[in-house]
Amino acid sequence: MVLKDIVQLYKIGKELGLSHKEINRTLFFKNRHSLVIVLIMIVILSVFALVFWNIMLIFYAKSQEPVYAQGTYYSSIGIKDFKNKNKLIYYTKGGV
Repeated sequence: MVLKDIVQLYKIGKELGLSHKEINRTLFFKNRHSLVIVLIMIVILSVFALVFWNIMLIFYAKSQEPVYAQGTYYSSIGIKDFKNKNKLIYYTKGGV
């Protein structure tokens, strides 16, 4: 379907007396530099997106690591344990 349209446009261009180069310039890009710039931008944005995605995955993996190492017990220290931290407690050899 697209090929049929392109062939038809070539026929119209020939009927108007345009050369093959002029038809190609009209159908495709007049300035090839714009095509190169667009392709470079697509590549740069793709690389940026890939790097950004990998960094986000690394941060997500780091946030999912366990707090305690495998085989250890959880801490049982609470805020109430620090309530009397300034008091001196003397222990004797025979008991309290």
